[in-house]
Amino acid sequence: MISYIGIVTLSYVLGGIPTGYLVGKMHGIDIREYGSGNPGTANVYRTLGAKAGIITFITDFFKGLGPVLLAVNLFPGNYTVIILCGAAAIAGHIWTIFLNFKGGKGVATSAGVFTAILPLPVLGAFIVFVIAVSATKHISIGSMAASITLPILSFYLKMSRPYSIMALIVCALILHTHIPNIRRILKGQELSYKHKKTKPAEGS
Repeated sequence: MISYIGIVTLSYVLGGIPTGYLVGKMHGIDIREYGSGNPGTANVYRTLGAKAGIITFITDFFKGLGPVLLAVNLFPGNYTVIILCGAAAIAGHIWTIFLNFKGGKGVATSAGVFTAILPLPVLGAFIVFVIAVSATKHISIGSMAASITLPILSFYLKMSRPYSIMALIVCALILHTHIPNIRRILKGQELSYKHKKTKPAEGS
């Protein structure tokens, strides 16, 4: 039977699969040399279009969902292992071992993690994401709005406290990974979600 250490390690490795980078290579480019240089969904979407962006999002989503569902089934009721697996998947995405510990911003993988353990708050956060992106044309703003909404809804709906606390911590982490975006938003320099094949460090 798989050990605690084994499943957490597996979660990190799966979370670290650099989907955006691999999708970029399939299109003959290194995604890190375009747009923000970030191998995440938003940069792939803007650089390579909707199909590539959707493939990246779905794969990154399941990188979070899969390990947590596995932990839930193998260690039912063991909050520690389940949370560690979710955290490892997210950490693997943000600090992937496959790209010198420089990965995405954790949004899609976090969405997968919390869909497994906080499905109702995730639904509410997704609605906020859609509204925010539609209103501002910025995926980064939608991502931050959704990440803030998730723990608020989780506590309001009185969901499992360990999972709610995890949602709060991950919210802070995602806001931290979006600090460059916040700076660009304040300067009016953030790119919209409309794909635009550009060279590095313009937006994410």
